[in-house]
Amino acid sequence: MKRWPNLLQPLNNLAQLLWWSLLILPVAVLTGSASALFLWSLDRVTHIHWTHPHLLFALPIAGGLVGLLYHHLGKNSDRGNNLLIDEIHQPGGGVPARMAPLVLIATLITHLFGGSAGREGTAVQMGGSLAGLLSRMFRVGPDTRRLMLMGGIAAGFGAVFGTPLTGAVFAMEVLFIGRIQYDALIPVLIASIIGDATCTAWGIHHTVYHLEVAPDAGLRAAFHPLLLAKVALAAILFGLAARLFTTLTHATQSLFARRIAYPPLRPVIGGLLVIAMVYLLGTRDYLGLGVDNPDPNAVSITSSFQPDGAHTWSWLWKTLFTAVTLGSGFKGGEVTPLFYIGATLGHSLGLLLQEPVALFASLGFIAVFAGAANTPLACTLMGIELFGSHYGVSFGLACFIAYHSSGPTGIYHAQRLAVPKNRS
Repeated sequence: MKRWPNLLQPLNNLAQLLWWSLLILPVAVLTGSASALFLWSLDRVTHIHWTHPHLLFALPIAGGLVGLLYHHLGKNSDRGNNLLIDEIHQPGGGVPARMAPLVLIATLITHLFGGSAGREGTAVQMGGSLAGLLSRMFRVGPDTRRLMLMGGIAAGFGAVFGTPLTGAVFAMEVLFIGRIQYDALIPVLIASIIGDATCTAWGIHHTVYHLEVAPDAGLRAAFHPLLLAKVALAAILFGLAARLFTTLTHATQSLFARRIAYPPLRPVIGGLLVIAMVYLLGTRDYLGLGVDNPDPNAVSITSSFQPDGAHTWSWLWKTLFTAVTLGSGFKGGEVTPLFYIGATLGHSLGLLLQEPVALFASLGFIAVFAGAANTPLACTLMGIELFGSHYGVSFGLACFIAYHSSGPTGIYHAQRLAVPKNRS
């Protein structure tokens, strides 16, 4: 008789997995649809800003509006991704449904008027907010609610970048530094795949990045010790760049909080600083999302893959613009600016090390993010999903070394330390 529980346990596990997967489906479909709406709207407001560059002068007013929205309506939504991570670790006050529309509106305002921000935070927060709403509607327990929140993160990330495998691993890897939560593997994978498929079904197309590989090169690059040594050296610098971004963004946020008591006033001052930096540098290349630009001479992520597509210090200026924008209270994500920082730094290192610029731009693209978010495995998969598997070993080497050299913390305060990077 004692054998029956052992025989029934796999069936119970399968039934639980099917139940979780069914609950994840509406989360994924809603999140994928919300991400499609967001990406379509973001494309529209970005083009409006390009055709009406004078909108930059209203950035302080836009910042005041964003600040007032969150001050009076935000509740705890202002904590963004950190709120989601905390709720997964330790359920508390819940994720408010208002987070989704607030972050959508605030991010579009930020980009319409030229703030330097990304898009991952918006998609992830919308996914988490919708997952929280559905978990309350379905009246599920804490463990199931935790999985639904992770599914919302995975679906949002996978949909906004068109990288479903990365989205699934990111949702598991981002919770802890040094450990992955594999108990949610199947639900988050389903969520990310369905979220991405739903977003694509709405007609959304993602940026295609070109990393040229010879037709007869095979699936994997040949072993070249000198090239891998250069990749390792560059990865250390990518990790240090991630650490600089993290430190500067957190320090800017703390400085604004200490010096300006009234929160809605902080993005007003931040907007004025962004305008001042534009005129001090004499360029608008570091405004907005930065993926591409209608000006063929402007620096962008896509231009960084070309031999003359970036300047030596482009990565540093983007770091400063983004730290001021996000640190003062504007909304958006950190990830796309990190892509920009990494790609432009990789461009400069490729020239310095006399290696293909596109390869080192792609390495920086994923490795700076790996170091800042403490998600080296997810970023390695992102490199393969975006650029192909030929340089997969280089992608892994760059992400793991950047992670190790980026310091003990990252862009998400709520991450828990499971395994220290340096045990000494």
